[in-house]
Amino acid sequence: MMGANLLLPLSGLVLAALAWAAGSVWLAGVTPIAASFAPLETARALLALLQGAELWEHVAVSLERVAVGLGVALLLGTPLGVLTGLSPLFSRSTTPLFQFARMISPLSWMPLAVMVLGVGNAPVYFLLAFAAVWPILLNTAAGVAQLDKNWLLLARSLSATRRETIVHVILPGITAQILTGVRLAIGIIWIVLVPAEMLGVSAGLGYFILDARDRLAYSDLMAAILVIGFLGYLLDHAARTLHKRWLHAA
Repeated sequence: MMGANLLLPLSGLVLAALAWAAGSVWLAGVTPIAASFAPLETARALLALLQGAELWEHVAVSLERVAVGLGVALLLGTPLGVLTGLSPLFSRSTTPLFQFARMISPLSWMPLAVMVLGVGNAPVYFLLAFAAVWPILLNTAAGVAQLDKNWLLLARSLSATRRETIVHVILPGITAQILTGVRLAIGIIWIVLVPAEMLGVSAGLGYFILDARDRLAYSDLMAAILVIGFLGYLLDHAARTLHKRWLHAA
């Protein structure tokens, strides 16, 4: 069973690599520069990048931005989600606004973010937090709405304050939903990160891709794309593992 679980994903990766190789050969006949995108050239570039320090520095900067953006989204989305779930008045007042705002592409805010916050990390943090706050907020609100009302009644009967009820009853009861929101938020952040880093910053994976394009180092560009995919997979896997462990512990 374990062998089959490993064989199927590996076979899918091998087929994708073969299709990539065949496509690069065909494209090289039309556009000679496409040979730089071939798997072998990309693998050589990736090995060289992994042995150097430059790529790791860009990875560290990008992961730091992801952590800050996700942290800000958690600090904003969790209390707003709890308030939305607890207060029907607040929910009716803000749900149309939240639904409207979350449908705006975070990247559409890029020009305004740079105008207001300047160049550097600040606009990137804003874009990532804006992208990540909605799944956390909505999943938190859904968790509060699905919470067993008997728990709240019990807390009230024990004269628990609103703060004690939230900290000791509501938050532990909706942690699984918050973690689901975090996983969705990580996926969105990772997609927004690369284009956000293509504007007004001098480090990060998005910047590295633009720099590789300007240097005509297309093998480095393809290697960076593979690194982005691999890191995104690892982040999602970590979020899924944390969610599963919490469910088993609960």
